[in-house]
Order: sequence, then C-alpha cells, then structure tokens
Amino acid sequence: MNNPTALIESLSHEGYGIAHVDGKTIFIDGALPFETATYSSYRKKPTFENAQATSIHNDSFMRVKPKCPHYGVCGGCSLQHMEFGAQVAAKQRVLEDNLNRIGHVAPQSMLPAIYGPAWGYRHRARLSAKNVAKKGTVLVGFHEKRSSFIADMSECHILPPHVSAQLPALRELVKQLSIFDRMPQIELAVGANVTVLVFRNMEEINDADFELFKAYADQWKVQIWLQPKGPDTAYPLYPLDAPKLTYLMPEFNIEMPFKPTEFTQVNHGINRVMVERAVKMLDPQPGERIADMFCGLGNFTLPIARSGASVLGMEGSQQLVERAFESAKHNGLDHLTDFTVANLFDMNPEWLEKLGHFDKMLIDPPRDGAISLCNAISAETGPKRIIYVSCSPSTLARDANVLVNVKGYTLKSAGIINMFPHTAHVESIAWFEKE
Repeated sequence: MNNPTALIESLSHEGYGIAHVDGKTIFIDGALPFETATYSSYRKKPTFENAQATSIHNDSFMRVKPKCPHYGVCGGCSLQHMEFGAQVAAKQRVLEDNLNRIGHVAPQSMLPAIYGPAWGYRHRARLSAKNVAKKGTVLVGFHEKRSSFIADMSECHILPPHVSAQLPALRELVKQLSIFDRMPQIELAVGANVTVLVFRNMEEINDADFELFKAYADQWKVQIWLQPKGPDTAYPLYPLDAPKLTYLMPEFNIEMPFKPTEFTQVNHGINRVMVERAVKMLDPQPGERIADMFCGLGNFTLPIARSGASVLGMEGSQQLVERAFESAKHNGLDHLTDFTVANLFDMNPEWLEKLGHFDKMLIDPPRDGAISLCNAISAETGPKRIIYVSCSPSTLARDANVLVNVKGYTLKSAGIINMFPHTAHVESIAWFEKE
C-alpha cells in the first residue's frame, strides 16, 4: 500500500505540519504550510497521528535547504528546513496563541522578537558517546530523532565552529582510551576565555589515558575535566592553570563565573540582549526592593543590583545560592544583594508576606512555570511591576491568566526570545503592571 498524501494547512507549536485526513489530525514532521506531503505515520491514536514526511510535492516559500548534512537523522534540530525569519514569526504566533487560548489575555503590545546569529550559538551541550562494535567505531554526538541511538556526526553547525571541528577528533580520542566503553557522555561548556570538556568516566583513567587527554587539550586549546559520579564530582584534570570559566555581560560590567556542570544559558549572545531588555522593562531604581524569583547564579539579580536597587534572589538549590553569593562578591555587588534557598513551587501567601514588601519582581522559572508563586501574590499589596521570563509559552499563559484575571495586573507587553534557533523551543518575556 502506498503512503498517503495530504495538504499541510498550518504549523503546530512543535513545528510539525498539520493536515486533516478522514477526520483525523495528522502532525507531519518535516512538512510546512501550503505543501502537499507524502507521509509515513509512526504513532497512531484514535483522533490524531504523528508522521514523518517522506516526500514533498511542492515547496513552501518558507522552505530552505538545511545547512547540516546530518539534519533529519540527528535529533538536535527540528526546523532547519524552515527559513530563519519564518521560524521567528512562527514562534511569535505560538506565544500569541497560548496567551489567547490558555491565558484568556492579550498584551497591549507585542514586543519585537529578540534574535541573533542562527548558527554557532550553543555554548552548552551534552554529547553522548558510545562504542558501536558493529560499526567498529565510537560515535560522539546528539541522539538520532525519536531514538536512543547516537547520530553518526562529523560536524554540528549550532555548536561554535571551534567545537564542531573537534567532533571527528573526539571520536578518535574516546576510541583510544582504556575506558572507551565506560565513558557515556561529554559535557561541553564554552566560556569567554576557555572551552571545557567534561568526560563522564565510569572507571578510573590510567596513565596512558592521562597522556591522551593532555595531548588533546594541548592540540585543541581546551581544558579537560573528569566526572566520576554526579555533576558535583566534576573536577579539572588538565591543564590546571587554565582561565576560569565565565560569561560576560559588559553592558552591566558583570563577569559571571560558572562551573561546566552548572545550569547557565546556552546562548550567551541572546542572554545578554534578554537581560538588557528585562532590566530596561523592570526599570529598577536606587532604593527599591526587588525580588528575583528562580535566580539561579544571579543572571538577572546582579544586573538589576547595578542600578542601586536592593535585590533578593530566591532559588531551590543550596549550591546555586552559594554560587550566587560568590558571583555577587566577585562583582562587588554583595552589599546590594541577598540570596536565600526556597522551594518556589510550594509558595503560599503567608510565606511570601513574611519576606516583606517588594516594589518589583522578576520571575524566571523552569518549564513548569510559577503557578503557586502567582497564586501567592497579593492583589492588594503585590509588587507594582512583574517581569516574567519564560521557557514555556503554555505555562506563561496559565500564570498570566492568574496575574491578569485574578490578581488585577495589566499585561502591558510580551514577545519572544529566539534562544534556540532551528528548534521549536520558545522563550518569551512579559511585562505585568498594577495600574
């Protein structure tokens, strides 16, 4: 039986082409609106199917030739077949649609999208490594689409060029190690002055391994770390006198030290623009008391404190809070900042009230959003301005519904941040004001 063909009507929030066939919705990976696609379904449910486009019969005006030869097999990117400007526009529509459909809110204005270079943006990555006896080789890279197999990669255009160029050499290095089959991942962190590769070694290395690592580090000008167990066990192996791992926010005269296994923004260039926009919208003034919820290492806390406002950063991880204190001291901002450990997913009005009054608040939660925090904010005495940075339009919309329709805030503006080009991932920022 031949594979079916369908006309693509629109694009889903995940970047799949949407078609309707015999009363069913078909989500077709690799297809774009206005195209006719032949597809093969890999998941069938009573009301919908997930499918892969097997051929396209008429190219959409949005279609471009993917830059990467591994695109379509590697699961790292999902939208390289779509023109970059069209990707940004599609993400803006996802945000507007979520705010409308889930949040029952509409911003007074849509902000221009924040976007930057389409390639070489990924300063953090976790590469998998595996000895594949059948192929007689070691693979190092991202997983294949919808698979636990590792893609056979020789280059990657979303990684910085100097890292992409190392992929074949990394495969050779792992192949020569005594623990070549006990080394499942390599974590990558690119800083302002150093690139760190963290090898997850499930067994001790020997002297010959050390010499291999040393030669590799010298040749590629990187620092090698080992990680025998969890992220906290990572330590530098060679060279020990490498510069510290940092990212810079020159607009605020801030240098953020970080460890290669700690959470930091993947796209340093876009992070700088995002922080600048968030601080501009927050408009912190000397003497104001401001809360930075889900503060991490202080990515927003320290730039806000540069204004002279006093900032309380709250975060669920004791380790991140300790590191945020260190960052504040490193930048001479410890007199304007304080940090505390708190489970913000379990916030209640009494607990929030105990923290005292905040003039303004910045919220930057993970994908789960900040629903209990939004519910805890007092409609009468809550901060007059809230800037919400989101990595999930659906949870932002859900929380916006509470802030606007329950707590009485006005959604002044919202817009997207294209932090992850060529993927369907949507970051966004929203401004809520007590009129």
